[in-house]
Amino acid sequence: MAGIRAGVAAARVLRERGVRYAFSVPGESFLGLLDALHETPEIQLVSTRHEGGAAFMAEAVGKLTGVPAVCMGTRGVGSANLAIGVHTAYQDSTPLLALVGQVETEFRHREALQEVELAPFFAQITKWAVEAPTGARLPEIVGEAYRRSVTGRPGPVAIALRGDILDEEAPADLPPPTATPAATPRPEDVDATLALLAGAERPLIIAGGGVLRAGATDLLVRLAERLGLPVVTGFRRHDAFPNDHPLYLGPLSFGAAATVAERARAADVVLALGTRLSEITTLGYTIPGPGATLIHADIAPEVLGQTFPARIAIAADAATVVSTLLAAAGTGAAEPERAAANAEDRARFEAAALPPTRSTVAELVDPALVVAELQRQLPPEAILTSDAGNFWGWFARHFRFRQPGTFLGPTSGAMGYAVPAAVAAALVTGNRRPVVALVGDGGFMMTGNELAVAAQLGLKVVCLVFNNALYGTIRLHQERTYPRRVAGTELWSPDFVRYAEAFGGLGIRVERNEEIGDALAAALAHPGIAVVEVAVSRETIAIGQSLSRVGAG
Repeated sequence: MAGIRAGVAAARVLRERGVRYAFSVPGESFLGLLDALHETPEIQLVSTRHEGGAAFMAEAVGKLTGVPAVCMGTRGVGSANLAIGVHTAYQDSTPLLALVGQVETEFRHREALQEVELAPFFAQITKWAVEAPTGARLPEIVGEAYRRSVTGRPGPVAIALRGDILDEEAPADLPPPTATPAATPRPEDVDATLALLAGAERPLIIAGGGVLRAGATDLLVRLAERLGLPVVTGFRRHDAFPNDHPLYLGPLSFGAAATVAERARAADVVLALGTRLSEITTLGYTIPGPGATLIHADIAPEVLGQTFPARIAIAADAATVVSTLLAAAGTGAAEPERAAANAEDRARFEAAALPPTRSTVAELVDPALVVAELQRQLPPEAILTSDAGNFWGWFARHFRFRQPGTFLGPTSGAMGYAVPAAVAAALVTGNRRPVVALVGDGGFMMTGNELAVAAQLGLKVVCLVFNNALYGTIRLHQERTYPRRVAGTELWSPDFVRYAEAFGGLGIRVERNEEIGDALAAALAHPGIAVVEVAVSRETIAIGQSLSRVGAG
């Protein structure tokens, strides 16, 4: 059989594996791939305004669908811009394919225009980084990259593509997908896990991103109800368990109610399910508490016991683990004493996390009232995307996610994530679900330009911009460490109302609490882009903290 162009073969492999989206700032070094995508309509090519936005969008697609999306950039300059989103995918365990153009073979190793050794460049923030050696081997390399991205702990991969190899000949017969064996828990581990959970006085489940990736939320609800096990969620995994369920005790997150950490540290047996027990989820590696017994279950064997010794380590995906435990657990109900303790814990959490009914801040808008009103107006299937920033503390404490797949936030703490992720969410859902980006003024100015993509594609995206004219998180740390010595944390921003209007959207500025409801209603009803600027006093620096008191020590 006659061969085909390598770029065409690569695009066909992506199509056959189920890839449906590619995001890119176009570059001359991968024109052969762009041309191949032109004749591959099953993969929607989206031109972004910055490579960082492309990578964030691809990460959001992978997180929402479980299928990696492609992000593309050219040579060293494009790769440097892609890096923030690729690193986010790495820390979030999100499948992603970074296909980056490279200098032509003839000019390699001469410090040619924008030349960087791209495989080593990406090696520390990907599962696999490689430069394709020839066009003939490109289909094989792309297939292997996809396999590595989605198997085990999912994550990003990067392939450097020298421009000339994309026009070389490759086999027309595409490499078939490689079967991956499914791991199952050992029977003795299942029995030991159930025995430890049954004998515990204060058991707890920590539900991580693996629960979402495996589609295991409903199974986990059944297990928690069957055994009377309370559940907390890992950092940025708030939607892994329905927050309105009586066994839900809150998120392990910045800004969460103090009861969450107290109950997590009091647990004597912890089932960590689909989580690597990261720094923030463990609140600085203090959870599980001293003397607690850890049962650690995750699809990636390398994370088991990585941060805490595990009495039992189970290398399997969350759905398999939970369904196996359910099958072996029988049909008995939880002990009355445990049910009573769980009800008491839930009541304490509800009391601590209930949003106020009137403002607790002296001037401008109270973010807690924004959270309460947004909760009231949004349907359960709405998707929230969050940037990094102190504003998130009010959502971590007061917002309730009721369905899986309704929250996207970077565990890496990357600023600039929320707007591109919201654009990607609106694209994937076809405007059928409300999408709201939560972002500070600093993060919004980093990637707000990606609203141009939403305008171009006719996407419906609402942005809530919490504007306190500060890099607030850093200012908070600055005041704690170097009180009243301000350096580099003051911000000036343009008129966000006019900014929204420049994209053909709706812009609203809210300065009083009484304006919140009407502003949100107008933004959610608007058929395109809407930006609601929420004016927040810099004194309202973080939930439960004022700037002047932090600086005063």
